[in-house]
Amino acid sequence: MTQLSNLTISVEELQNGFAGEVVLPSHPSYDEYRSIWNAMIDKKPAIIARCTNTADVVKAVNFGRENGLLVSVRGGGHHIGGNAVNDEGLVIDLTLMKTIKVDAKAKTANVGPGCKLGEVDAETQKYGLAVPAGIISDTGVAGLTLGGGYGWISRKYGLTIDNMKSAEVVTANGDIVTASEAENPDLFWGLRGGSGNFGIVTNFEFNLCEVGPEIYAGLVVYPIENGKEYLKWQVEYLKPAPDEFTVWNVLRKAPPLPFLPEEVHGKLVVVVAICSLASEEESTKLSGEILNWGTPYGSFLGMMPFTNWQAMFDDLMVPPARNYWKSHNFNEIPGELIDVCLEAVQKLPSPNCEVFLINSGGQVNRVPADATAFGHRDAKYVMNMHTRWDDPADDEKCRTWARDLFEACKPYSTGGVYVNFEADHNSERAHASYSNDAIWNRLVELKNKWDPTNLFRMNQNIPPSA
Repeated sequence: MTQLSNLTISVEELQNGFAGEVVLPSHPSYDEYRSIWNAMIDKKPAIIARCTNTADVVKAVNFGRENGLLVSVRGGGHHIGGNAVNDEGLVIDLTLMKTIKVDAKAKTANVGPGCKLGEVDAETQKYGLAVPAGIISDTGVAGLTLGGGYGWISRKYGLTIDNMKSAEVVTANGDIVTASEAENPDLFWGLRGGSGNFGIVTNFEFNLCEVGPEIYAGLVVYPIENGKEYLKWQVEYLKPAPDEFTVWNVLRKAPPLPFLPEEVHGKLVVVVAICSLASEEESTKLSGEILNWGTPYGSFLGMMPFTNWQAMFDDLMVPPARNYWKSHNFNEIPGELIDVCLEAVQKLPSPNCEVFLINSGGQVNRVPADATAFGHRDAKYVMNMHTRWDDPADDEKCRTWARDLFEACKPYSTGGVYVNFEADHNSERAHASYSNDAIWNRLVELKNKWDPTNLFRMNQNIPPSA
């Protein structure tokens, strides 16, 4: 028996027939299992159910529902808001469910919910195939997918959800169902962008794209003093760019990259990240215009394994560190918005804070807004105000910087936000995460059908109307 506030529950009921591991606070690895990527999150669940298969997930869901427990679902534990854990409730931990099966002939892959992006890349790239997914190899596949899934090759191949073929789902009442265009299409629609509101996915089936094994990629680093002139030029230069060519910009202090002179380390810079699926010749031509625009501090460009590029930014996200993000979507990047961002980076509250400006468009924009629950198909750019620091004493200073920048950028935004970049949990941010009223209302109807008691509410929540 274990005491949960004023409620005593029988853990033996969960342990009986459970193939995985039931972890209580007395377990020697409890602190390890409750820890997630964002060090700001320090939650202490009463029970962690480390599932090894779908039957374990069903048992954990039924146990949580029948005992009235607050339920969190942990995949990679990488979401900025710390949705994977809670205080005094049940964590359904999927991190042991790491099956990856690639069918190279059919160009599909079945992926377990505990897999990280780097693990999937390693398997699919054996055949020159990939799932369009993310930019940090340690990110969990499940959370990234359910929120949409931006990545380096999204302009060419769409979001991760656009390449999702089907899913095995454990519902709030413990049923196992398949969601696809043919089976439970309403649920399939909601899973693609609904961020875990409708059930626990225990297997993802993806269509794979032909990528690599080598691509053209790299970095060009410009002084921040040239930032406005360069970014205004880049906006126009990229408008006719082919879908194969992707550019992301990072405004930050220069990390100690080996191709940068030592005297540049720590200076404010514009880091231009380039990923191209075009031929080496065409990629060199396209990136050459960027490289030759001015006089960069340094550059590193060329052919490299796709898996290497997918892990290029991993060092910026190594735990433990405290993280807080704010985000906006934009259709245009006017000079006034660039001014706001450049002014903000002059006041970075920590050396590891940065502003990401993601060039979206391409195939992401071509999917109709109502085709999936991810409705923000009009966004040409996505901004992430990525605040990262180590000392808890800096919490307020760093969060205030991000919130102030968020408010200053708001007049130029579409009003939408990428759900995987949103740290704050409130009704306003949840609504902004799921696009327009028509999509929101449809999501509420789905919640009423698939999770009417809001068992799955540790997310950017869509409350049932009931």
